[in-house]
Amino acid sequence: MPSLRESLESASAPLLRTIASLPRAVPFLVVLALMVAGALIPGWGWVLLALVTLFLAWLLVLGWPRLATQERLMRVAVVALALAITITQAIPR
Repeated sequence: MPSLRESLESASAPLLRTIASLPRAVPFLVVLALMVAGALIPGWGWVLLALVTLFLAWLLVLGWPRLATQERLMRVAVVALALAITITQAIPR
């Protein structure tokens, strides 16, 4: 029986192949556009930020075993920052 990680990796493989086949700038620009739009759209913009946060967390989980300690810390910091921005947009004062 495959482990949870193996199941996640095999389920993610088709989408990862699709993303890898795109030009390198496209995934970055899509994430950037969604973050900017999510930060600027009042009300439901936090949904876009949540999607980006989940995407970044998914990539972090998939890459975790292959990352060095510094790379792990940097990527966790990026996901934490995206989560903080999402929460700030979702629950305004």
